[in-house]
Amino acid sequence: NFVKEEKMPRGPRTKLKRLNAPSHWMLDKMGGIYAPKPSSGPHKARESLPLILLIRDRLKFALNGREVQSILMGRMVEVDGKVRTDKTYPAGFMDVITIPKTKDNYRLLLDAKGRYCVHPISKKESTFKLCKVVRVGIAKQGVPFLITHDNRFIRYPDPAIGINDTVKVSTVTGKITKYLKYATGNLAYATGGANRGRIGELRKIEKHPGSFNIVHIRDSAGKTFSTRGCNSFLIGPGHKSWISIPKGRGLKLSTYNDRKKRIKVHAMAKKGKNKRLNSMASKKKVNTEEDDEEEVEENEE
Repeated sequence: NFVKEEKMPRGPRTKLKRLNAPSHWMLDKMGGIYAPKPSSGPHKARESLPLILLIRDRLKFALNGREVQSILMGRMVEVDGKVRTDKTYPAGFMDVITIPKTKDNYRLLLDAKGRYCVHPISKKESTFKLCKVVRVGIAKQGVPFLITHDNRFIRYPDPAIGINDTVKVSTVTGKITKYLKYATGNLAYATGGANRGRIGELRKIEKHPGSFNIVHIRDSAGKTFSTRGCNSFLIGPGHKSWISIPKGRGLKLSTYNDRKKRIKVHAMAKKGKNKRLNSMASKKKVNTEEDDEEEVEENEE
């Protein structure tokens, strides 16, 4: 009756199977066995996007991992104003990606389907980012501090700043320039749950002691949805946003309207492709006619 004991693996997991990777990475199932496992960093593994996927799959600056590694080791990519050379560094919500060589600036935001979209921004907008306050306290020797959603530890903040408030942080100095109180009437971004990626006005905050607070948000189309309070992120006072919003304006379309939109986009792309092919064919026809004329002239001579 000898039973063989199963040995547990030593240390933390170092690999990630492709089928277990987050769906918002949009990796193809047959592209291999493994997926890039995010390094430990400011964002959670399943709520982040590794730099290799950002550069290779989204921005299309590289064809494979080797090219991504050479780009990063050339110190050509900055995240929040700091050079990052780790290809599995976890970039997350509101992070600013700068590529000085091409003078491109991007902000990682969510689309209405809850997937990360690399939103292009201006140079002026790349100098700051918005952070949600997740903790406020007093450290040793009575130093007040706060911690943001991207794990920033900021000392001596304004005493009026509390948990769930939004602070505008400079990516150059790392200091707070503005803050926004967590209150109704402000513009909110849903960062989790079934409504992840939707944007609207914060209408109501329901407090449930001992459980999750529920917030009610109304989008620009007049539709109201609710989510947990921890999933809401304020991005501006009233109806004015401090950051530029990606295409779609955070509006979630119905299945019918989404299908209709995709069919229209596909038809336009097909029409453009056919037009391009027709122009190429007409050019080729003109060239062949000119060549025939030249041959006739040579034969007459």
